[in-house]
Amino acid sequence: MRQVLSALCLIAWLPISAGAATLPEIHVSSASFANGTAQPRSVAFAACGGGDISPQLSWRGAPAGTKSFALTEFDTDARGGAGFWHWLVVNIPPSVTSLNAGAALPAGAVAGLTDHGLPGYQGPCPPVGDPPHHYIFTISALNVASLPSITQDSTGAEVQMALRGHVIAQGTYTGTYVR
Repeated sequence: MRQVLSALCLIAWLPISAGAATLPEIHVSSASFANGTAQPRSVAFAACGGGDISPQLSWRGAPAGTKSFALTEFDTDARGGAGFWHWLVVNIPPSVTSLNAGAALPAGAVAGLTDHGLPGYQGPCPPVGDPPHHYIFTISALNVASLPSITQDSTGAEVQMALRGHVIAQGTYTGTYVR
């Protein structure tokens, strides 16, 4: 069942607005790697020889009325294009506009289950020989302070469904990874 929900998330990964045709854009940046370039080995999943250290991320430009943020990381190339969730975090306070590399989540934030079946960050681990995979980090500004239905047992599909109707601005940042 979780695999079916996860596969449906490729469609659900598309921007999720609170009714607006076009969302205001949040500017996302990282000191760990440049947008559209290879991520360092330190962020890779430990089982694939990496340090499993989440990258540094910063964001700015959230509109007035932002009550919390959500952060997701989705590999669009995994599973033959069905995708793979690597990081799902909701209830990030509106005062938080960056996360240090390997940082603990801010108080109140909740990390859902990745497609590895674990809560928290699990880095890239594409199959050996695959072309570079693309990892899309999405920061969403929300019009609610929390998504109480989301727990550390929530899947990517459940997080995406909970976000629907609450996203008031969004920005993305892409990293690649190959083994």
